[in-house]
Amino acid sequence: MDAALSTPPATDLRRLWPRRAISGSVLLVGGVLLGWWLFTQLGQPFDIDRWWNEWLPADPGPVGLVFGLVMNRIGGTWVGVFAIPIATAIALVLLRRPWAAGYFVVASAVSALAVQLIKGLVDRSRPEDILVTTDAGSYPSGHTANAATIAVVAVILFPRVWVLVAGVVWTLLMGLSRTVVHAHWASDTVGGMLIGAGVALIVAAMFTEQLERERTALLRRRS
Repeated sequence: MDAALSTPPATDLRRLWPRRAISGSVLLVGGVLLGWWLFTQLGQPFDIDRWWNEWLPADPGPVGLVFGLVMNRIGGTWVGVFAIPIATAIALVLLRRPWAAGYFVVASAVSALAVQLIKGLVDRSRPEDILVTTDAGSYPSGHTANAATIAVVAVILFPRVWVLVAGVVWTLLMGLSRTVVHAHWASDTVGGMLIGAGVALIVAAMFTEQLERERTALLRRRS
């Protein structure tokens, strides 16, 4: 019984990592292809982008503005880029899950690098009525990519239905917040979701064996 808990069957691992790798690759390629399409169109917004941006009020009001500014702070700036990842990694280490901490840090870093690389290549202009200060390059949304990365990492590390639901809601709210303050076109947030989730799954595939062995070792200690 202990041996089974501490060492996942090889067949399970052989099935798990290809699923993560293939799923992540499909999502990442989807985000890259969307960026390529935008590049060929000189970054011009789609009709749905224009409709959504015009449907949202130029002045979101106090509630909408606070929502957008809070999410802007949490999802980006030093809070989202450094404070949250470092605090999360430390918490995972304290929970005796160092491989999980390493996975989270690597996935976050690779996701951020991928976003910046694609931003520079696509070079899409942001909406003119933007309400927050941000960097150049609209596609993809870095905030949304970061949210999607965190959501997928959370599900990989803590596979529960409520974690999945919370992750989906968190990612959608982040994407919505970026359009509420007119920092991004709607398609930018879709691209961010695809890239962030894709990177997290691909990195998870690379860490599959270590994460699963760490998880089963933790279950053994608790039992």
